[in-house]
Amino acid sequence: MKKINSIILNLNATDLLVVIFTSLLSLTAIYFNSRVIYWKEIVVINLFLGLFVFSLAYFDEHKRNMFTHQLRFWYLVPTILLVFKEIYFMVDPIRGKIYDQLLIDIDRFLFGTDPTYVLYNIANPYLTELLQIVYGTFFFLPIILGISLLFKGKKRELHYMAFIIVLGFFLSYIGYFLLPAIGPRFTLHDFALNDIEIPGLFLTDFLREVVNSGESIPKGTPNPAQVVQRDAFPSGHTQMTLLVMYLSIKYRSRSKYFFIPNGTLLIFATVYLRYHYVIDLIAGAAFMVLTLWIGKYLFNWWMEIRGDQKFYLDKIQITP
Repeated sequence: MKKINSIILNLNATDLLVVIFTSLLSLTAIYFNSRVIYWKEIVVINLFLGLFVFSLAYFDEHKRNMFTHQLRFWYLVPTILLVFKEIYFMVDPIRGKIYDQLLIDIDRFLFGTDPTYVLYNIANPYLTELLQIVYGTFFFLPIILGISLLFKGKKRELHYMAFIIVLGFFLSYIGYFLLPAIGPRFTLHDFALNDIEIPGLFLTDFLREVVNSGESIPKGTPNPAQVVQRDAFPSGHTQMTLLVMYLSIKYRSRSKYFFIPNGTLLIFATVYLRYHYVIDLIAGAAFMVLTLWIGKYLFNWWMEIRGDQKFYLDKIQITP
């Protein structure tokens, strides 16, 4: 038992979060094995991922070198994408329905109309091009903040940021199970006419195709609304962008001068480009607050168990 405890204590808070969340996904896939076609693949992949995390943590804790130390941060990037695709193969088979009409009704109750139609009145190719490019920066935002902290030697801040970002993504994935939805580009608008109704200039079509492919609807998919990822609620783009903006401000990082305007435009783009309802954005903001609130306690709880110094965001001193 002591040896097992020692192995577990090699994990930092983010490692533990990855192991627990993927284990829960595996158990969910097993429980719904009659519906989840690829449940065996999900279980096997998560098993190997768990073994990788435990091995990496052991080597980093006991045989420290630059490669394993860096890998311990950057394996999180493909892990987030991997889990995102696992969710794709689980949400629709398990839930079997979408809640877009509920989200549409909430938007109409709040605004008296459909916000995507209102924004269509100001649509023009220059604005569309800008917003599609900004929308495409989403996955790079945490990486940029992480690199800026890394270069400043802010290891404790980087550890906390990594945990919060991963926790934020995982909480948003839970939201996809709670209220699966595909977004207004399919329900309120004709997806096939999207490029015609809100065209860009040079990069828009390419960037849209990248987004579509990431959501399992590459060009030529005959029934995109039926097979697209059910990931509209909450808006993970809003949640994660707000987290990065908030952390960059709390860390007093110069990167905030990029994150604040870019993030503001990105959040606006989620509705303008018809990816989200406004209620998705509101939920994304609520999930952002939830992430920070839960994350603070979970991170320090594990730090205390490991015998490490707790981290308090309000007490850090970071020079610009």
